Amino acid sequence: MKKIDLKNKTVFITGVAGFIGSNLVKRLLIDFPDTKIVGLDNMNDYYDVRLKEYRLNEFLDNKNFTFIKGNLADRELINKIFSEHKPEIVVNLAAQAGVRYSITNPDAYIESNLIGFYNILEGCRNNPVEHLVYASSSSVYGSNKKVPYSTDDKVDNPVSLYAATKKSNELLAHSYSKLYDIPATGLRFFTVYGPAGRPDMAYFGFTDKLIKGETIKIFNYGNCKRDFTYIDDIVEGIIRVMQGAPDKQMGEDGLPIPPYAVYNIGNSNPENLLDFVNILQEELVRAKVLPEDYDFEAHKELVPMQAGDVPITYADTTPLERDYGFKPNTPLREGLRKFAEWYKEFYK
Repeated sequence: MKKIDLKNKTVFITGVAGFIGSNLVKRLLIDFPDTKIVGLDNMNDYYDVRLKEYRLNEFLDNKNFTFIKGNLADRELINKIFSEHKPEIVVNLAAQAGVRYSITNPDAYIESNLIGFYNILEGCRNNPVEHLVYASSSSVYGSNKKVPYSTDDKVDNPVSLYAATKKSNELLAHSYSKLYDIPATGLRFFTVYGPAGRPDMAYFGFTDKLIKGETIKIFNYGNCKRDFTYIDDIVEGIIRVMQGAPDKQMGEDGLPIPPYAVYNIGNSNPENLLDFVNILQEELVRAKVLPEDYDFEAHKELVPMQAGDVPITYADTTPLERDYGFKPNTPLREGLRKFAEWYKEFYK
């Protein structure tokens, strides 16, 4: 593995107003004060834009941060960013997220996750970079029966368009790695949660509904298990991976062996959705988001599985531990407590 020193480097990060992107920028600006960050986001209204502005405002004034509002699918803009800023490291976190939304709005996924990612790869080809790190997703495992999910498993059965676009990112990155010797690492994130997270995620939506006195639907009658991974663990994983790129080597065919890798970043501790909801409600009461006498039973409805959903996600993170010495480990209650406290503060 090739060690990369982030000091005095230029890092191009897409999706900087997003949940993971904004937290990554915040951390990099603190830990690597000599690093210049160029951030792109289209600020779309897939969810409340105020939340994106809130995240962005935390570092918008930093002299080492340059914000560009624009679209990943805009080829000219992406080429311009590469030629003007000459980033040494690229972290692609911009994507149209969400499994259910991909059923009603497929166009957004093709534009952002396919054309957008292709533009990033072309940028890396025409302006060689030291490392491309990009977001994949645990959804690529589809309905795999074997758990925990290992990056050695076959992932040829996506059950949603979102998952299919993420798998295609891995395939595209692999071919560009092979053809143009671009060191690329894909990260399969597992159910990321935390303060200022995505409002379309279950824990956030549940909270909104409970406050309004509405009923929350718990899919698969509560028998879903999710590998909930706290945002700080995801960011720590990304930063470690940024600093170690797959080695460039020549193969016997005279062509590069693709400097390409894929890792899971998950908590390796799947939680039952019903347990998850119970901890969430306890923490919402503790943070005084909900009254102490709140009747949860009256606001819970157990319903069948939804199209595109899977019964369990469970990460095998052994390779991440082996290569980067890191394993996510924030307990669910601790993470949900921080979320509940943030929610109380943000929504008053």
